[in-house]
Amino acid sequence: MERPHVEPDFDLQSHSVESDGALAPADVVARAAAAGMRLMALTDHDTVDGVPEALHAAREHRLRCSPAAELSSVSGEFEDLHVCGYELRYDDPELRATLADFRADRGRRIWAMADRLEQLGFALDRSQLKARERAGAPLGRPHLADAVLAHRANAARLRAEGIEGKDTLFPPYLVPGAVAYVARSRPTVEEAIDVIHAAGGVAVWAHPLWDIAERATVLAALDRFASAGLDGVEVFYAEHDEEQTRLLHAAASERGLLATGSADFHGPEHGKFSRFGAFSLYGLEPVLGPIGGGGYATRRPVSATE
Repeated sequence: MERPHVEPDFDLQSHSVESDGALAPADVVARAAAAGMRLMALTDHDTVDGVPEALHAAREHRLRCSPAAELSSVSGEFEDLHVCGYELRYDDPELRATLADFRADRGRRIWAMADRLEQLGFALDRSQLKARERAGAPLGRPHLADAVLAHRANAARLRAEGIEGKDTLFPPYLVPGAVAYVARSRPTVEEAIDVIHAAGGVAVWAHPLWDIAERATVLAALDRFASAGLDGVEVFYAEHDEEQTRLLHAAASERGLLATGSADFHGPEHGKFSRFGAFSLYGLEPVLGPIGGGGYATRRPVSATE
């Protein structure tokens, strides 16, 4: 169903310093409120540690915040697919223990990638990485990239290779198939869905056409994941164009899945994901179900008190 061409007032993916974002959870919520969002979610990678702060800030700003996390997962040849879990029982001990285990595996990979980068001749100051690990915070490739970019001993080499930041460091070194990349082994998408459901949550495949270019492959994967209990797909996304958005919207509708959206906020200075609501609905109807507190599922505005 098409709706009037309006700017979105929801955004269901954002990140704080609890994973790879630049701001504290409360400040992320404040940015969402300032951008006119009435519904948002803090989806830090493999952690719900920032959720209590985000929920408190959301009450202060009178917007709805879904307790959430973004789980990194694998499926066959695809080593980094993301499944967002919304409406989670974020204080569930089993959920927290499982996410801690996932973060430990993530950390193993980061240290292995650090070793490879040093073997390739890069200098690394590991102190900030170790500090995050001691604090129990997730380690990710952006933190490893920061350690490379910040070290003065790498400056001449980075200039010679035309590397000015994460966007130009990742492709030659830190993406699947690159020389320093270490593949993820778990959880599978199906396991991520089960973890989310066990915590009372709703499982949504995030930015599918950002991670997989081939449309037929995405649709085939969507069928597999839906059979495993997937609840929705992130149809509207900052990096999805109109053709991609319409394809995913039709696919979600045909399969009875929720149709969510986000601009994937990481911080105001981020090169790609710096602004809430920076995605288009292209006149299509989002279907957020329990994530929207009934608002978008029943096609009425979301109340600030819901």
